[in-house]
Amino acid sequence: MRTMGLDLGSKTLGVAISDAMGWTAQGIETIKINEAQKDFGLKRLGQLIEEYEVSAIVIGFPKNMNGTIGPRGEASQAFVQLLEHKFKLPTHLWDERLSTMAAERVLLEADVSRSKRKQVIDKMAAVMILQGFLDRQTNL
Repeated sequence: MRTMGLDLGSKTLGVAISDAMGWTAQGIETIKINEAQKDFGLKRLGQLIEEYEVSAIVIGFPKNMNGTIGPRGEASQAFVQLLEHKFKLPTHLWDERLSTMAAERVLLEADVSRSKRKQVIDKMAAVMILQGFLDRQTNL
């Protein structure tokens, strides 16, 4: 069984999946969403959950730098409830402060073009969120 990592934005949802052993995270895709219309890509998520035999989900929890929860954090909390209701899987929030900035730095260091970075940044952030969660699990 695998764990799925998600980076929820207002326009896209980055998706990553762990290997079967739960050691490494790999980026799968970026799903276009429409937050205003409450379209969170649940149909596609359901297909990926089934295809990869996902047993748990980790969602980035964007706290403010001082630890408070802002509008994006509240959106992630609401998304967790939606996912738990829809898919009946354990769903965890993972502090993702700076994950998108770290993903951007990795892509810059790899000399990825600006247009290509824009296409993969959310998927890369999902990988970093999931990898942090997996690393924490193995160190418990």
